[in-house]
Amino acid sequence: MTIERVCVHPSRPSPSPEDLLDRLVKDWTYRPSGFSLRTRLARIRAVLIGSRPAAPHLVLRPVTPRPRWSFYFVYLPDGRLTPAHEFTLARLSKLDAALLVICAAPSPDDVPPELFEYADAVCWKGLPGYDFSAYAIGLWEIAERSAGADVLILNDSVYGPFGDLAEWLARAQWDLTGFTASAMIENHVQSYAFQLRAVTPETLLQLRPVFPRDTAFSRPRDVIALQETRMARVASAAGLSVGAFWYAGPAAGDPSLAAAIPLIRSGFPFLKRGLFTKAQGFFSRADLCGLLEEKGHPIPTFRT
Repeated sequence: MTIERVCVHPSRPSPSPEDLLDRLVKDWTYRPSGFSLRTRLARIRAVLIGSRPAAPHLVLRPVTPRPRWSFYFVYLPDGRLTPAHEFTLARLSKLDAALLVICAAPSPDDVPPELFEYADAVCWKGLPGYDFSAYAIGLWEIAERSAGADVLILNDSVYGPFGDLAEWLARAQWDLTGFTASAMIENHVQSYAFQLRAVTPETLLQLRPVFPRDTAFSRPRDVIALQETRMARVASAAGLSVGAFWYAGPAAGDPSLAAAIPLIRSGFPFLKRGLFTKAQGFFSRADLCGLLEEKGHPIPTFRT
Protein backbone atom coordinates (compact mmCIF):
# COMPACT_ATOMS: atom_id res chain seq x y z
CA MET A 1 0.00 0.00 0.00
CA THR A 2 1.29 3.44 -0.81
CA ILE A 3 1.47 6.52 1.33
CA GLU A 4 -0.95 9.24 0.22
CA ARG A 5 -0.54 12.62 1.87
CA VAL A 6 -3.61 13.94 3.64
CA CYS A 7 -4.49 17.34 2.22
CA VAL A 8 -4.36 19.64 5.23
CA HIS A 9 -5.80 22.60 3.28
CA PRO A 10 -8.38 21.18 0.88
CA SER A 11 -8.77 24.41 -1.08
CA ARG A 12 -6.12 25.76 -3.42
CA PRO A 13 -3.37 27.28 -1.27
CA SER A 14 -2.03 30.80 -1.44
CA PRO A 15 0.33 31.66 -3.10
CA SER A 16 -0.76 30.29 -6.46
CA PRO A 17 0.90 27.08 -7.71
CA GLU A 18 2.82 29.12 -10.29
CA ASP A 19 4.13 31.53 -7.66
CA LEU A 20 5.00 28.62 -5.40
CA LEU A 21 7.07 27.01 -8.15
CA ASP A 22 9.14 30.19 -8.36
CA ARG A 23 9.77 30.00 -4.61
CA LEU A 24 11.03 26.42 -4.62
CA VAL A 25 14.77 25.94 -4.15
CA LYS A 26 16.39 24.05 -7.00
CA ASP A 27 19.16 21.51 -6.45
CA TRP A 28 18.86 21.75 -2.68
CA THR A 29 21.42 20.11 -0.42
CA TYR A 30 19.87 18.71 2.74
CA ARG A 31 20.45 20.33 6.09
CA PRO A 32 18.79 19.11 9.29
CA SER A 33 16.02 21.13 10.87
CA GLY A 34 14.33 20.97 14.22
CA PHE A 35 11.08 19.17 14.90
CA SER A 36 8.36 19.62 17.46
CA LEU A 37 7.73 17.89 20.76
CA ARG A 38 4.52 16.58 19.21
CA THR A 39 6.56 14.89 16.47
CA ARG A 40 8.94 13.42 19.03
CA LEU A 41 6.02 11.97 20.99
CA ALA A 42 4.41 10.61 17.83
CA ARG A 43 7.64 8.82 16.98
CA ILE A 44 7.92 7.32 20.45
CA ARG A 45 4.31 6.16 20.26
CA ALA A 46 4.89 4.65 16.81
CA VAL A 47 7.86 2.65 18.09
CA LEU A 48 5.98 1.42 21.15
CA ILE A 49 2.67 0.41 19.54
CA GLY A 50 3.05 0.56 15.76
CA SER A 51 5.77 -1.98 15.06
CA ARG A 52 4.74 -5.33 13.53
CA PRO A 53 6.67 -8.28 12.11
CA ALA A 54 7.52 -7.76 8.47
CA ALA A 55 5.13 -9.37 6.00
CA PRO A 56 6.31 -12.57 4.30
CA HIS A 57 7.93 -12.28 0.91
CA LEU A 58 9.11 -14.60 -1.83
CA VAL A 59 11.60 -14.05 -4.63
CA LEU A 60 9.97 -15.14 -7.90
CA ARG A 61 12.73 -13.98 -10.25
CA PRO A 62 16.03 -13.09 -8.56
CA VAL A 63 18.14 -9.98 -8.82
CA THR A 64 21.38 -10.44 -10.77
CA PRO A 65 24.50 -8.23 -10.78
CA ARG A 66 23.90 -5.01 -12.73
CA PRO A 67 25.40 -1.51 -12.40
CA ARG A 68 21.97 0.17 -12.18
CA TRP A 69 18.52 -0.88 -11.04
CA SER A 70 15.07 0.67 -11.09
CA PHE A 71 12.86 -0.59 -8.28
CA TYR A 72 9.09 -0.19 -8.50
CA PHE A 73 6.67 -1.12 -5.72
CA VAL A 74 3.07 -1.90 -6.69
CA TYR A 75 0.18 -2.63 -4.33
CA LEU A 76 -2.32 -5.03 -5.91
CA PRO A 77 -4.88 -6.32 -3.41
CA ASP A 78 -6.93 -7.72 -6.32
CA GLY A 79 -3.93 -8.96 -8.29
CA ARG A 80 -4.63 -6.72 -11.30
CA LEU A 81 -2.42 -4.10 -12.90
CA THR A 82 -4.03 -0.82 -13.94
CA PRO A 83 -3.23 0.97 -17.21
CA ALA A 84 -1.29 3.47 -15.09
CA HIS A 85 0.90 0.66 -13.72
CA GLU A 86 1.56 -0.58 -17.24
CA PHE A 87 2.48 2.94 -18.39
CA THR A 88 5.05 3.20 -15.60
CA LEU A 89 6.39 -0.30 -16.19
CA ALA A 90 6.81 0.36 -19.91
CA ARG A 91 8.70 3.60 -19.24
CA LEU A 92 10.95 2.06 -16.58
CA SER A 93 11.75 -0.94 -18.76
CA LYS A 94 13.23 1.43 -21.38
CA LEU A 95 15.77 2.93 -18.99
CA ASP A 96 19.41 1.84 -19.08
CA ALA A 97 18.85 -0.12 -15.87
CA ALA A 98 17.48 -3.47 -14.84
CA LEU A 99 13.98 -3.41 -13.35
CA LEU A 100 12.96 -4.97 -10.04
CA VAL A 101 9.26 -5.03 -9.18
CA ILE A 102 7.99 -5.82 -5.69
CA CYS A 103 4.31 -6.70 -5.80
CA ALA A 104 2.14 -6.67 -2.68
CA ALA A 105 -0.70 -9.14 -3.27
CA PRO A 106 -2.71 -11.65 -1.22
CA SER A 107 -0.49 -14.57 -2.30
CA PRO A 108 2.35 -15.29 -4.76
CA ASP A 109 -0.25 -16.80 -7.10
CA ASP A 110 -1.89 -13.36 -7.34
CA VAL A 111 1.17 -11.69 -8.86
CA PRO A 112 0.10 -10.75 -12.42
CA PRO A 113 2.02 -12.70 -15.07
CA GLU A 114 2.36 -9.48 -17.10
CA LEU A 115 4.92 -8.25 -14.57
CA PHE A 116 7.38 -10.82 -15.83
CA GLU A 117 7.16 -9.31 -19.33
CA TYR A 118 8.54 -6.02 -18.01
CA ALA A 119 10.74 -6.93 -15.05
CA ASP A 120 14.20 -8.43 -14.78
CA ALA A 121 13.49 -9.40 -11.16
CA VAL A 122 10.19 -9.93 -9.33
CA CYS A 123 9.36 -10.40 -5.67
CA TRP A 124 6.03 -10.96 -3.93
CA LYS A 125 5.27 -9.56 -0.48
CA GLY A 126 2.20 -9.90 1.69
CA LEU A 127 -0.27 -7.03 1.89
CA PRO A 128 0.52 -5.72 5.42
CA GLY A 129 2.97 -2.86 5.67
CA TYR A 130 3.49 0.23 3.58
CA ASP A 131 6.05 1.36 1.05
CA PHE A 132 9.08 1.19 3.31
CA SER A 133 8.41 -2.47 4.08
CA ALA A 134 8.74 -3.17 0.34
CA TYR A 135 11.68 -0.79 0.00
CA ALA A 136 13.57 -2.74 2.65
CA ILE A 137 12.98 -6.05 0.85
CA GLY A 138 14.01 -4.74 -2.55
CA LEU A 139 17.04 -2.79 -1.37
CA TRP A 140 18.37 -5.75 0.56
CA GLU A 141 17.88 -8.00 -2.47
CA ILE A 142 19.91 -5.58 -4.58
CA ALA A 143 22.53 -4.96 -1.89
CA GLU A 144 23.20 -8.68 -1.46
CA ARG A 145 22.93 -9.80 -5.10
CA SER A 146 24.10 -6.68 -6.99
CA ALA A 147 26.26 -4.84 -4.47
CA GLY A 148 27.33 -1.35 -5.48
CA ALA A 149 24.46 -0.71 -7.87
CA ASP A 150 22.77 2.67 -8.16
CA VAL A 151 19.06 2.28 -7.48
CA LEU A 152 16.04 4.38 -8.46
CA ILE A 153 13.18 3.63 -6.05
CA LEU A 154 9.55 4.60 -6.63
CA ASN A 155 6.06 3.47 -5.72
CA ASP A 156 2.69 3.49 -7.41
CA SER A 157 1.49 6.63 -5.64
CA VAL A 158 2.75 8.51 -8.71
CA TYR A 159 1.88 8.58 -12.40
CA GLY A 160 4.73 8.72 -14.87
CA PRO A 161 7.60 9.02 -15.46
CA PHE A 162 7.09 11.67 -18.11
CA GLY A 163 9.86 12.95 -20.32
CA ASP A 164 13.45 11.71 -20.14
CA LEU A 165 13.92 10.33 -16.65
CA ALA A 166 17.51 9.38 -17.47
CA GLU A 167 18.39 13.07 -17.73
CA TRP A 168 17.12 13.67 -14.20
CA LEU A 169 19.06 10.72 -12.80
CA ALA A 170 22.23 11.90 -14.54
CA ARG A 171 21.84 15.25 -12.75
CA ALA A 172 21.69 13.64 -9.31
CA GLN A 173 24.68 14.93 -7.36
CA TRP A 174 24.05 13.25 -3.97
CA ASP A 175 24.24 9.74 -2.57
CA LEU A 176 20.55 10.03 -1.69
CA THR A 177 18.62 12.15 -4.18
CA GLY A 178 14.95 13.01 -3.87
CA PHE A 179 12.87 14.52 -6.62
CA THR A 180 11.20 16.85 -4.11
CA ALA A 181 11.86 17.72 -0.49
CA SER A 182 9.64 19.34 2.11
CA ALA A 183 9.97 21.07 5.47
CA MET A 184 6.73 19.56 6.76
CA ILE A 185 7.42 17.83 10.14
CA GLU A 186 11.13 18.41 9.50
CA ASN A 187 13.34 18.87 6.45
CA HIS A 188 13.08 15.62 4.53
CA VAL A 189 13.33 14.01 1.12
CA GLN A 190 9.95 12.78 -0.10
CA SER A 191 9.85 9.03 -0.60
CA TYR A 192 7.51 8.50 -3.57
CA ALA A 193 10.63 8.51 -5.77
CA PHE A 194 14.32 8.80 -4.90
CA GLN A 195 17.72 7.43 -5.89
CA LEU A 196 20.37 5.73 -3.76
CA ARG A 197 23.88 5.41 -5.11
CA ALA A 198 26.18 2.44 -4.56
CA VAL A 199 23.83 0.31 -2.48
CA THR A 200 25.67 -2.28 -0.39
CA PRO A 201 24.87 -4.26 2.75
CA GLU A 202 27.03 -1.80 4.67
CA THR A 203 24.93 1.10 3.36
CA LEU A 204 21.71 -0.56 4.47
CA LEU A 205 23.08 -1.38 7.90
CA GLN A 206 23.68 2.35 8.30
CA LEU A 207 20.13 3.06 7.11
CA ARG A 208 18.57 0.30 9.22
CA PRO A 209 16.46 2.75 11.32
CA VAL A 210 14.39 3.52 8.21
CA PHE A 211 14.79 0.22 6.32
CA PRO A 212 14.47 -2.50 8.99
CA ARG A 213 14.42 -6.07 7.66
CA ASP A 214 12.32 -7.78 10.32
CA THR A 215 9.74 -5.17 11.30
CA ALA A 216 7.25 -2.93 9.53
CA PHE A 217 4.54 -0.42 10.37
CA SER A 218 0.86 -0.78 9.57
CA ARG A 219 -0.29 2.84 9.86
CA PRO A 220 0.70 5.53 7.37
CA ARG A 221 1.25 8.06 10.17
CA ASP A 222 3.90 5.77 11.67
CA VAL A 223 5.65 5.31 8.32
CA ILE A 224 5.71 9.07 7.79
CA ALA A 225 6.90 9.79 11.33
CA LEU A 226 9.58 7.10 11.63
CA GLN A 227 10.71 6.42 8.10
CA GLU A 228 9.95 8.98 5.39
CA THR A 229 10.60 12.14 7.40
CA ARG A 230 13.69 10.64 9.10
CA MET A 231 15.32 9.10 6.01
CA ALA A 232 17.37 12.18 5.07
CA ARG A 233 18.46 12.75 8.67
CA VAL A 234 19.55 9.13 9.14
CA ALA A 235 21.37 9.06 5.79
CA SER A 236 23.17 12.33 6.49
CA ALA A 237 24.22 11.15 9.95
CA ALA A 238 25.66 8.02 8.31
CA GLY A 239 27.86 10.17 6.09
CA LEU A 240 25.81 10.07 2.89
CA SER A 241 25.30 13.26 0.92
CA VAL A 242 21.59 14.08 0.60
CA GLY A 243 19.60 16.50 -1.53
CA ALA A 244 16.68 17.02 -3.88
CA PHE A 245 15.94 18.64 -7.22
CA TRP A 246 13.26 20.87 -5.63
CA TYR A 247 12.75 21.92 -2.01
CA ALA A 248 9.76 23.69 -0.46
CA GLY A 249 10.49 25.72 2.65
CA PRO A 250 8.45 25.79 5.88
CA ALA A 251 5.61 27.92 4.47
CA ALA A 252 5.29 26.06 1.16
CA GLY A 253 3.84 22.71 2.26
CA ASP A 254 4.15 19.68 -0.03
CA PRO A 255 5.52 20.72 -3.43
CA SER A 256 4.47 17.45 -5.08
CA LEU A 257 0.86 18.49 -4.39
CA ALA A 258 0.73 22.29 -4.18
CA ALA A 259 2.93 22.94 -7.25
CA ALA A 260 2.15 19.76 -9.17
CA ILE A 261 0.98 21.10 -12.52
CA PRO A 262 3.61 23.88 -12.80
CA LEU A 263 6.26 21.29 -11.92
CA ILE A 264 5.09 19.01 -14.73
CA ARG A 265 5.02 21.95 -17.13
CA SER A 266 8.64 22.65 -16.22
CA GLY A 267 9.64 19.08 -17.08
CA PHE A 268 9.11 17.28 -13.78
CA PRO A 269 8.62 13.53 -14.36
CA PHE A 270 5.92 12.54 -11.81
CA LEU A 271 2.36 13.41 -10.84
CA LYS A 272 0.95 12.29 -7.49
CA ARG A 273 -2.08 10.01 -7.72
CA GLY A 274 -3.41 11.51 -4.49
CA LEU A 275 -4.29 14.73 -6.35
CA PHE A 276 -7.32 12.83 -7.65
CA THR A 277 -8.27 11.37 -4.26
CA LYS A 278 -7.13 12.38 -0.78
CA ALA A 279 -5.54 15.64 -1.92
CA GLN A 280 -8.14 16.69 -4.46
CA GLY A 281 -8.81 20.39 -4.31
CA PHE A 282 -5.36 21.66 -5.25
CA PHE A 283 -6.24 21.36 -8.96
CA SER A 284 -9.39 20.55 -10.86
CA ARG A 285 -9.89 17.04 -12.12
CA ALA A 286 -10.34 18.45 -15.62
CA ASP A 287 -6.93 20.16 -15.52
CA LEU A 288 -5.24 17.04 -14.16
CA CYS A 289 -6.86 14.77 -16.74
CA GLY A 290 -5.97 17.22 -19.49
CA LEU A 291 -2.34 17.14 -18.37
CA LEU A 292 -2.26 13.34 -18.36
CA GLU A 293 -3.84 13.24 -21.79
CA GLU A 294 -1.14 15.58 -23.11
CA LYS A 295 1.48 13.19 -21.76
CA GLY A 296 -0.16 10.16 -23.38
CA HIS A 297 -1.04 8.70 -20.01
CA PRO A 298 -4.29 6.75 -19.50
CA ILE A 299 -6.97 8.63 -17.60
CA PRO A 300 -7.40 6.95 -14.19
CA THR A 301 -10.67 5.37 -13.11
CA PHE A 302 -9.63 5.41 -9.46
CA ARG A 303 -9.37 1.98 -8.05
CA THR A 304 -7.99 3.12 -4.68
